[in-house]
Amino acid sequence: MNPGKVYLVGAGPGHAELLTVKAARLLRRADVVVYDRLVQEEVLALVKPSAERIYVGKSAGDAESRQHRIHSLLAQKAGEGKLVVRLKGGDPFLFGRGGEEVEYLAEKSIAFEVVPGISSALAAPLSAGIPVTHRDTASTVAIVTGHRKTGAGRDLDWEALSRMDTLVFLMSVGNLRSICSNLIRHGRNPATPAAIIQMAFWQDERVVCGTLADIADEAGKAGIKPPATLVVGEVVRLRDKLKCARRAPRRTKKE
Repeated sequence: MNPGKVYLVGAGPGHAELLTVKAARLLRRADVVVYDRLVQEEVLALVKPSAERIYVGKSAGDAESRQHRIHSLLAQKAGEGKLVVRLKGGDPFLFGRGGEEVEYLAEKSIAFEVVPGISSALAAPLSAGIPVTHRDTASTVAIVTGHRKTGAGRDLDWEALSRMDTLVFLMSVGNLRSICSNLIRHGRNPATPAAIIQMAFWQDERVVCGTLADIADEAGKAGIKPPATLVVGEVVRLRDKLKCARRAPRRTKKE
């Protein structure tokens, strides 16, 4: 039996046209595709008809147990000599638990390769017409998780984060008010522009703008739900100039 191999593939922000060429090629070759919740049907349509498709999208209550099952599933399918694509939204190594998955595969001596994807940390602001850097206003940018594992080391260095030009928080909806209050408490001006982008590159993408002082209230009024990306910084002011200039494919709504 030929040895199997697992490819951790970034699906990017979701639209099939925003996949890398290598990602699209691997989807056409795969024997098994193990995919997450935020992968659209147009991407899955690239998979050959004979391939096995396995949905492993997590819900908040069972994330840890489901992750252990994903590890075992990848090892099992590769052990059967199959080419396995583990398809993950965004980039596999940016808050996507891809590091944990390849760590498991390495411990089991299973061949793997990681294929990068466009992270929503960059794609969501772009889709909203917000450049995360700009020569006049922002020479530094930090990408931060808005949802940390319980007991995962020391708290974020809010004082250092408050001094960064641009901040991009992923998975931020549940802790949005806390994020804003921590930044203000550690020196960030409450009047700093902020925006939250829901469902970037979906047909029903929504963008809510405000300031650090009121973005949590504005997002609540608008009913913003995950997945959403928070952007904080002067670059948000550029949205009014640039939002109409962006021309990029939108993904269809996933039922």
